[in-house]
Amino acid sequence: MINSNDKRKESSVVTLGRETGFQGLLKFNETVRVRGKFNGTIEAAGTLIVDKDAEVNADYINVNSLTVYGTVTGNVHALDKVDMMTGAAVKGDVTAVRIRIADGVLFEGQCSMSNVDKEVEIFSRPSEEIKAELIRTGKEQRPVDAPRSSAAKTGA
Repeated sequence: MINSNDKRKESSVVTLGRETGFQGLLKFNETVRVRGKFNGTIEAAGTLIVDKDAEVNADYINVNSLTVYGTVTGNVHALDKVDMMTGAAVKGDVTAVRIRIADGVLFEGQCSMSNVDKEVEIFSRPSEEIKAELIRTGKEQRPVDAPRSSAAKTGA
């Protein structure tokens, strides 16, 4: 009899062990966990996890997402997110849609949020002007109970 848990898709995680040193170009599609040392370039469509005592020194890192518990040196571009966990050290510029920096992280670099809509300057413009711009771009939030049309009021 086949267990229903065996049917689910297994996600593959490749681990570079604590005693492993790797130098060169690293490419992968799923998840790689670095527990040792890496020097080079990382170009991946998957997730990179850098464990607590691991060291990654990269010309650049281009991944879907990055989670750092250890040390990363080099510029990072993530299509989705970068998580810097307590005790991590990151030295380099970071670009991602979502960036989380926990307490106790040593971070030296600049953060850039990618795929973020154009900023709306709210401190030097009248509120009516801002509201009009939001209505024009379709980003105004209506209250849940606000009617959308006169037909909604009459029930027609």
